[in-house]
Amino acid sequence: MVEKAETPMILVAAANAPENNIASRLGMLLGDLGLAESLPPIRRLGRAGEVGAVEVALPETGVPLAGQILSALDAEEMDAALLPVANRRKRLLISDMDSTIIGQECLDELADFAGLKAEVSAITERAMRGELDFEGALTTRVAMLKGLALTALQQAYDARISLNTGARTLVETMKAQGATTVLVSGGFTFFTGRVAEEAGFVAHRGNTLIDDGAALTGEVGMPILGREAKLSALDEFSAAAGLGRNDALALGDGANDLAMIQAAGLGIAYKAKPIVAAEAHAAINHTDLHAALFFQGYCADDFVTG
Repeated sequence: MVEKAETPMILVAAANAPENNIASRLGMLLGDLGLAESLPPIRRLGRAGEVGAVEVALPETGVPLAGQILSALDAEEMDAALLPVANRRKRLLISDMDSTIIGQECLDELADFAGLKAEVSAITERAMRGELDFEGALTTRVAMLKGLALTALQQAYDARISLNTGARTLVETMKAQGATTVLVSGGFTFFTGRVAEEAGFVAHRGNTLIDDGAALTGEVGMPILGREAKLSALDEFSAAAGLGRNDALALGDGANDLAMIQAAGLGIAYKAKPIVAAEAHAAINHTDLHAALFFQGYCADDFVTG
């Protein structure tokens, strides 16, 4: 992960444990690194579902040890972030959909109705790792679904698609604080519209599946929404709200999310591919989307469940 050089800094740790346990483990780790005597009290942020969190202001002497601290916490199955104190609560949430806000890849699930899930999933995995051109991989996969009845889209949504834990709370809590919330996906508007409504996003963007009124034609509407379009959406929605990139939280898991994650003031890799996790400001690997609120300094008592 890439740590920002600004000071003062806040270290946030979240885990599937009570916050008192997390505070104790964090205190012991920082004590082993010789930082305990210079630390202010560890602040407990509470617990949401299974996830508890704490935070502590890290002294400047501890910043050079940031990588060591974050690695040690990750080894203990804690999600941690070292972030600037200033501008912690972001005013734009822009998030990927598949495998981020929802636990599935919609195109892969749709392909299952055509008996092609294994073949399509293999291409999806390589594209999300950055091994394939996103636009080419998308058109290839959609072409494989030519002739699939339109009824399969609603069947796939109803039977297969579900929000990840904490998704609605993340969106509703940030909305309650005045943030703009946008779902932006390399997937399809049939799904983004439904997921956006279920999770509470105020806007959504995605690609368009072309059909003949009864079945898919195997074509995608142009232009394709990919990596650069997601970055453009971040800039567009930021400008419309009178914000800058530093006011945005970008969330995603795949290579096509990387540009917006790098550009945002807080870019979070959610159970992401290595290429994304390596460049994000923070990562969620062990807990759930509640951690994205804890990273911003929200207490569990602040959470809005919707």
